[in-house]
Amino acid sequence: MYPPSRKDFISLTLSDPHSHTYNNGKHRRQSCWRKWKQLSRLQRSLILFLLALLLIFGLLSYPSISEQWRGLSDREDWLELNDRELKTILPGVKSVLGQAADKAPAPVAGPHVGPALGPAVDPDVAPDAVVEPRGPNIPILAKPPTKKKTFPNKRGPPSLQKDGNISDTVGGKKQEQEVVQDGEGEEEDKEKKIVSWRGAMIEADQATEPPPSADGKEAAAPPAPANPANPANSVPLEVSTGTVDRLEAVRDAFRHAWKGYKDYAWGHDELKPISKSFGEWFGLGLTLIDSLDTMWIMGLKEEFAEARNWVDKDLTFNKNVDVNLFETTIRVLGGLLSTYHLTGDQLFLEKAKDLGSRLMPAFKTPSKIPFSDVNIGKGTAHPPRWTSDSTLAEVTSIQLEFRELSRLTQESQYQEVVNEVMKLVHKLPGKQDGLVPMFINTNSGQFTHKGVFTLGARADSYYEYLLKQWIQGGKTEDELLEDYLQAVEGVKKHLVRQTGPSRLTFIGELSHNRFNPKMDHLVCFLPGTLALGAHNGLSGDHMDLAVELMETCHQMYKQMETGLSPEIVHFSLQAGDGHDVVVKPADRHNLLRPETVESLFYMYRFTKNTKYREWGWDILQSFNNYTKVPGGGYTSINNVRDPANPGPRDKMESFFLGETLKYMYLLLSDDMELLSLDKYVFNTEAHPLPIWPSPPK
Repeated sequence: MYPPSRKDFISLTLSDPHSHTYNNGKHRRQSCWRKWKQLSRLQRSLILFLLALLLIFGLLSYPSISEQWRGLSDREDWLELNDRELKTILPGVKSVLGQAADKAPAPVAGPHVGPALGPAVDPDVAPDAVVEPRGPNIPILAKPPTKKKTFPNKRGPPSLQKDGNISDTVGGKKQEQEVVQDGEGEEEDKEKKIVSWRGAMIEADQATEPPPSADGKEAAAPPAPANPANPANSVPLEVSTGTVDRLEAVRDAFRHAWKGYKDYAWGHDELKPISKSFGEWFGLGLTLIDSLDTMWIMGLKEEFAEARNWVDKDLTFNKNVDVNLFETTIRVLGGLLSTYHLTGDQLFLEKAKDLGSRLMPAFKTPSKIPFSDVNIGKGTAHPPRWTSDSTLAEVTSIQLEFRELSRLTQESQYQEVVNEVMKLVHKLPGKQDGLVPMFINTNSGQFTHKGVFTLGARADSYYEYLLKQWIQGGKTEDELLEDYLQAVEGVKKHLVRQTGPSRLTFIGELSHNRFNPKMDHLVCFLPGTLALGAHNGLSGDHMDLAVELMETCHQMYKQMETGLSPEIVHFSLQAGDGHDVVVKPADRHNLLRPETVESLFYMYRFTKNTKYREWGWDILQSFNNYTKVPGGGYTSINNVRDPANPGPRDKMESFFLGETLKYMYLLLSDDMELLSLDKYVFNTEAHPLPIWPSPPK
């Protein structure tokens, strides 16, 4: 007998108060989990693998999705532009920087000063070659960064950004801002607080002043437009030698920069080309006055006439504003004096006399070392709020201008005060083989922060003005020559080194006998100064060093992806390092500086070696490719190592028109008598002043 079968389930019947019967076997629905369990192990493993793969792909692609969406329209424009370029770069077509490929360069207003470089091109004759561009010639201009507390990048002490000066406002017409792509500047320099002088960033432990306050006034920037600018408006085509009048290309660059200033910053200190507004420093029209002699030299008579009218009708120094003695002297006083010499127009001399007299209170100190700041309206002067020190370069780089003002006005007071400064510095202890510390106290008249020596920011133009004062005065002031020669020997002994990989010669810094292989772009003034000394009869060794340093300054441009030099570089001393030039993230910015182009000008004038012209031309091309702003102006950039997104800083320094483009024009001019270096000496802002006749013996 088999036992009765055992039931292994229970049948349960439920009834509700409303007499509805529910049978769980009849209405039961399978759960998701039950369905999942019904799948085979292989099927479940495959589904899990695919889900994990999708998750990983999503995480990796997320950061670039928004960039791709934003850049989609730019990419389409670039493809369309490239297609158009391929069609236009054909035999018989003349390409000019900043102009459409099918147009000839516009005629210059007024006569040219000096012959144009290169023959005119027959439109029926094909150019010999077309140089391939470095990359897509589309400047990727980011929207201006959001307003935040930043350090001003003035070529002057940050102390000048203080209350009481004229506030910035949005200038010019309210037009649509032309921006191509968002860009974020490098912010990795926040680990160390920095201050600026002449645009150079200085670590706080090397300076006497604290970081500037947020009182620096900036014009409010309008919001960025939704649609990017048409890249075709700002793409200069690179062309081979002979297919373009290079002097005209420099004039075109100046006109483009001037257009932005005229439209959006007229009468103000600096243009902010991205936001189409302006920045104010002293409220003296720095860019306009800095540009006067450049326009005259280039033969831009119409632009010059407009600027002269502003100087006549609107420029006044009778205002309650603190100005920096050094910056106002080299830019405004120097600009007015040089323009007077070039034009013979008494208006500029009268303005120079007015300004010079208003700067004199700066010299009323216990030591006769001038204060850094002077109120040109009240006639009072003072040091920065946090120190009684002045920067050595500032107090020793105003002499050319004040001496010339005395010669023109026959008032000796101007020359006497600046000559006294040089005599005091000549006798001071604390030098090291002619090298000088960066600071000097206005009360004691003694060097401070001794043991730190550099040819970069805060000391550079001291060495430059030793030589140039000697030349200006007819080579009769032996103390100046003595100090200069001793300083050059000190540079060669303590600061000159060579890189390990390629044996590039460079100038480093010395801090308490410890060498630092750091070189500011500002130091690239030195090849030109050394060459100028050799031209005036000094040792041939100076020219040898100039040639080597010129190559290094060229490499600071050539080895960067944009073809533009960073503000500061470090050099590799070990042969196995592989790279000569090392650029830290905080040092990658470019401020449109003139020093390398300046030295190229001197080197070409004295050697006639055409490679210096080619190097200068390459720099102009890079400025056009990466800093030119549609609608007018050029902007300093944050990152010379990123050609796709150089990161515009929304600022055009006055020295870009006053120095960089002027030296570029003189470099590319065939006229060796155009501002002959046997007749003129340039101040540190590139304003030419006459060399005095030698006194009878």
